[in-house]
Amino acid sequence: MSAPTAPARVAVHTPSLTTGTRVATTFAVLVAQVGLAIPAVLNGLFQEDLHTTSSQLTWISDAFLVPVTLLELTFGVLGDLFGRKRLLIGGSLLLAVGELISVLTPTSGSAAAIPILWTGQALAGIGAAVLFPTTLAMVAAGTHDVRSRAKGIAIWAAGLSSGGFVSPLLGGLVTQLPWGGSETAAWRWAFVAVGILAVASALIGLAAQNSSSPEGRSLDWGGQATIAIALFALLFAVIQGSTTGFSDGTIIGAFVVAAVFFVLFLAAERRSRAPLLRLDLFRSRAFSVNSVVTVLGMFAFLGTAYATSIRLSAIQDFSPLETATAFVLLQGFALVLMPLTAKVIDSFDPRWPLGLGFLLIGVGDVWMSTLGVADHSLAPVIAPLAVIGIGFAFALSGVTAVAVNTVPPHLAGMASGTTSQLRDFGFTLGPAIIGAVALSRAASVIAAERQADPSLDAAVGTFVAKAPPAAAGAIESGPLGQVSVPGNPLHDVAFAALGDAYSIGYVVCAVSALVAALLAAVALGGTAQRANITADDSVDAPVTP
Repeated sequence: MSAPTAPARVAVHTPSLTTGTRVATTFAVLVAQVGLAIPAVLNGLFQEDLHTTSSQLTWISDAFLVPVTLLELTFGVLGDLFGRKRLLIGGSLLLAVGELISVLTPTSGSAAAIPILWTGQALAGIGAAVLFPTTLAMVAAGTHDVRSRAKGIAIWAAGLSSGGFVSPLLGGLVTQLPWGGSETAAWRWAFVAVGILAVASALIGLAAQNSSSPEGRSLDWGGQATIAIALFALLFAVIQGSTTGFSDGTIIGAFVVAAVFFVLFLAAERRSRAPLLRLDLFRSRAFSVNSVVTVLGMFAFLGTAYATSIRLSAIQDFSPLETATAFVLLQGFALVLMPLTAKVIDSFDPRWPLGLGFLLIGVGDVWMSTLGVADHSLAPVIAPLAVIGIGFAFALSGVTAVAVNTVPPHLAGMASGTTSQLRDFGFTLGPAIIGAVALSRAASVIAAERQADPSLDAAVGTFVAKAPPAAAGAIESGPLGQVSVPGNPLHDVAFAALGDAYSIGYVVCAVSALVAALLAAVALGGTAQRANITADDSVDAPVTP
């Protein structure tokens, strides 16, 4: 007698997006992006309150970003298999738990302070890893023609981008309120606010319609393990290499591990009957080119956001609320221009909004690289940041539309997870690489100045000997610490060196954005809405208006 087999899972289809689903998905992705972006505006307060090293400061943001990048494909599968509504609710609650742990970070005198903050942000990042692909897949599942999908994606992208400017506004406001206690420790209230928003997202998610697409999907353990190890090793090497040096044996080993496990991932996916990522998706010219464009473009954008955050908060010492102005410019235009971006995606080949968007980001970055930090005013940065923000509004909707429209409906969850992972992989590389480039450059300049001027080096020794332990520790922590400590004799040297170093960071972002623009305009060609792929490698009819 044969053992009973488990009943096959039945797909849950959604003929159209209900208002409840549209609100729930938009709000959930907004909250996830708020959680992702909130540390950037608080960098100055982390520096002052916890006396972080430059590496620790980078890892506060990346503790959130790394699990997002590692796990989005996995949660795309889980949503397809078990239903996306429950994942939306569960992801929101996990994000709230992570923010609560971050709030409980001890004071700077505790050796556990930084690890606890990292742990909280990592758990919150896992929650966001659930929300990014799940919400996009729910939008794709409920839209079945180009017009409705263009509108749905534009609204989803507006929610995502809005989180990027809501977070600094939220952080700026709550850290300015008279909560009592240390002013620099008020950053904890920003995490309280994010936790409250995450609980609200879970409650709103109860009104969403469920959807799933289990056909041909299963838990591909080999693919999940190999891609997670490969991406973590790569991100660790890039992020930590800025501190220990890229010639360090551990960093070289991490790069080797990343390469080996990426090859193993490709082998596992070729052998799997239900792969985590169908490699034949990349036979579509539009999908494969769009994947490269996504990584390059999103790296350029979040590298820009990170450089702007460090420039305004940690170097020029603007308050969180003042720094928030920059992020409103960078990410607010996606909401303001939502009707226009939806119409453009519906009416034109997506390569045009993609190319235009990344071109504007590149132009804005070049402009930012010419501005010195000596002018302690927001006025000079308003116009270039607005140019970047307008470019991001078109680029974000464009890359999402191309990825989802180039696969048939039953692969929407896989495409959503892949696009989200590529986008956030680019996002994670932005702070890591720009931080590594800028801090390495600044450290070299400062070391040269100290060697050229022995009296300056002697003054530093005197300062460290007389300063409080926290201030002395900040001096030894790197260029950011040397700028932030009052009375530091290296203040002026470090200030100028960091200003120059982050200008170079903007140039790196500009080059990446301009390459993405060129690829979008030339390599995508006219295929962006026509390519499609099915399980038997034949071409389905494309999504049509």
